[in-house]
Amino acid sequence: MSEKLPLIKLIKGDITTFEGDAIVNAANNHLWMGAGVAGAIKKKGGIEIEKEAVSKGPIPIGEAVVTSAGKLKCKYVIHGAVMGRDLKTDSEKIKLATINSLKRADELKLNTIAFPAFGTGVGGFPFRDCAKIMKSAIEEYFSKHESSLKEVYFYLFGDDAFQAFQEIFLL
Repeated sequence: MSEKLPLIKLIKGDITTFEGDAIVNAANNHLWMGAGVAGAIKKKGGIEIEKEAVSKGPIPIGEAVVTSAGKLKCKYVIHGAVMGRDLKTDSEKIKLATINSLKRADELKLNTIAFPAFGTGVGGFPFRDCAKIMKSAIEEYFSKHESSLKEVYFYLFGDDAFQAFQEIFLL
């Protein structure tokens, strides 16, 4: 088992600008891409990402699937189902979606992945709580699994999200 955590980087900005292996979409379990992170990914990457995602759904909440990245500057989009059609989330859903997104990245032997702050947009989940859950999920995952991942990025949209993640990840 690996105890080696990847390098974690916090970026204030738009996840669709990431130039690495994969970005993670904060998805609903039917994988249609409406507002928030999903809407931004579809707008910049193209409708083909949503069409491919929807063809793989619905999936259980907390699960994750991989699609191509369309016109984005990464190779893949990993769709972590952090909510159902009710667009509500909770700590367990965020934890499972984080862990399953990391599993999909390892299955593809990726080196870099970029996450949004799961469930904090459309889902309305508090930034600090999200940061605590996602940090804990990453630590748990890397304590139990060998991983190809070298760098985990968090793209945080806005000052409040960035500050909350800084406070939690710099503890």
